[in-house]
Amino acid sequence: MRRVEAGPGGGTVRGPRQGRPTLEEVAERAGVSRATVSRVVNGQTTVNEDLRVAVEAAAAELGYVPHAAARSLVTHRTDSVALILPESPNRVFSDDQFFPSVIRGVAGELDAAGKLLVLLTTGSAEARERAERYAVGGHVDGVMFASLHDADLLPELMLRRGVPVVCNGLPHLDAPCIDVDHQGGVLAAVEHLLAKGHRRIATIAGPQDMVAGRARLDGYREAMTAADRRAIIAVGDFTAESGQAAMRQLLADEPDLDAVFVASDLMAHGALQALREAGRRVPDDVAVVGFDDIALATFCDPPLTTVRQPIAEIGSTMARAMLRVLEGEPVEPLTILPTSLVIRDSA
Repeated sequence: MRRVEAGPGGGTVRGPRQGRPTLEEVAERAGVSRATVSRVVNGQTTVNEDLRVAVEAAAAELGYVPHAAARSLVTHRTDSVALILPESPNRVFSDDQFFPSVIRGVAGELDAAGKLLVLLTTGSAEARERAERYAVGGHVDGVMFASLHDADLLPELMLRRGVPVVCNGLPHLDAPCIDVDHQGGVLAAVEHLLAKGHRRIATIAGPQDMVAGRARLDGYREAMTAADRRAIIAVGDFTAESGQAAMRQLLADEPDLDAVFVASDLMAHGALQALREAGRRVPDDVAVVGFDDIALATFCDPPLTTVRQPIAEIGSTMARAMLRVLEGEPVEPLTILPTSLVIRDSA
């Protein structure tokens, strides 16, 4: 409201505005009812064009900004979408550039659509409960999940509670899923190693409670069966430390192996460290191929041959799917993005 003071001769002087402009003030300036202003502000299309223009002009002159909470009561929309990552903050923002790239892809699409991104991590039971209360409590219009584990029941709970869901890495849900061609990428990697003359090709697989871990191991087994070669398998958890430990295990169990496909670049980085420790030259003694093509791959010693997956595009595709879901538009139940082999010096 404006501050009113007595002026010279008993008149009044209106001081500077205190607080934000109101709907009533916009209505007075535009010469319309408060209800008309409310309909314009909330995007309703039943308002006469001349009245709409008058209201918008008055709002601009007064610097009126709609109150987000009050507007959501009318529209039943928060204009916010959550991205839930089932890891701890330390893991999400570690050297593994998967999550930051997904976040970048999601954020770009939501920002262009005028939506707010809410980032939630669920690396602990307490964090999971907080995320559940927040999303089910109506604070966001929908929820996206990236890099899910099989035992995570939160997506199904959201769906049962009527929350729109889009996910990455759990295609059996009754919700749109965005993923990549894991097996095709692995087949290309193993075929490249075979073409280079390698015959004892091992793998360091990812966690088997995740679609990516299982699909990449399936691709390796399929390629080895087709080449009539024995599968040699160790398992990690997509971290560099697990890749290093798995590579040491493989060298102890199979000292004459000559190549290894590693199911993530971060694990491949650890495998390269283990090979250096063992005095094995890469690629002369043991060739190494990773999966992801994160920035780290180009800085490995030697630079890492790897399967490129379009990580940021996973995020942007998820966000576009969510925007379509929120508008009631049909969305494909499963979208598979292509992968490709990037050849560098390690294989």
